[in-house]
This record gives sequence, C-alpha cells and structure tokens, in this order.
Amino acid sequence: MFGPVNPHYERVVEIDVSTLSPQVACHPDVDHVKPLEQVEGLEINEVYIGTCTNARYEDIEIVANMLKGKKVNQFTRVIVTPASERIYKKAMQNGLIEILLDAGCTVTGSGCGACIGRHGGILAAGERALTTMNRNFIGRMGSPLSEIYLASPATAAATALTGRITDPRGYL
Repeated sequence: MFGPVNPHYERVVEIDVSTLSPQVACHPDVDHVKPLEQVEGLEINEVYIGTCTNARYEDIEIVANMLKGKKVNQFTRVIVTPASERIYKKAMQNGLIEILLDAGCTVTGSGCGACIGRHGGILAAGERALTTMNRNFIGRMGSPLSEIYLASPATAAATALTGRITDPRGYL
C-alpha cells in the first residue's frame, strides 16, 4: 500500500549558514531580524525561556548546561517554563530543574504564562525582555510600552548571565 517515498524537487537550494551569526527578532515584529552584534549589550529586565516554543527538553538542556555552576544576573528575572509536563518531569529527573533553580531561575509549570502577558512574568512599561517564544507583538507580555526581543535558548542563557543581550558563542 505504502512504498518508499522518492520525492522529485524542481530545484534544491543549499545554503551554508556556518558563517551566520546568531539572529535576534527585534521589537516590535518577528520580521524585524538583525544580527545579534547589532543589538548586543542592550539591557534586558527579563529572560523568558519557555512556553510551547523553544522549551523542548533539548532547549532546556542547552540552557541548563550553560548555567550550571553559575548565577544569573541579579537584576534580571529569568523564567523557565517547560513546554509540557512530560518535558518538565524528564528535566527534573535528569537534574536540569535543580541546575536552573541553583542558578537563580524561576521554573514554572507548563502553560502559557508570561508568553501571553497574563501572569508569571508580565512586563511593565519601559521594561525589555529577551525570550525564546515565537511572537513579540506590542503588548504581548504586558505593557504596550515594553519591548520584546526573540532569540535562541543559547542566546537567552547567555543574556540571563549578563543582563544584556549577549552572544552565546563565548559560553558554549
């Protein structure tokens, strides 16, 4: 009934991204993407790693490995929300949750949380967040006078350590 799939493409495009620096989707639109170097050093009030986007087990593992034995910036709130209860339990069983807590992160139960700006990490006017979620529309995480920047879990972890948008390549 079902045989091997041998797709035929009109064209194959190969792109070498090995020289591409980390990218950040800047406030106020997911399409406003810049190389990290253009926003590096921008002060961040909250790092949010989580919700259904970029809070897979592998993402949490990257963050925990980067934060292990370190403390997050004392002036930056760092919230981690695993994508599901299954991921939360696996991260807990493998010691990742303990690493995050020891580093100074707040780890929440799975759910929308700060992503929808209703609880657990609401941004005030003038605050700036770097987050791994998939949207950065005006008012998404709270005040319409706040700013949201989107980046990878590794960039979020590096930023959590410094309190400023930070290139993760020096921490990996």
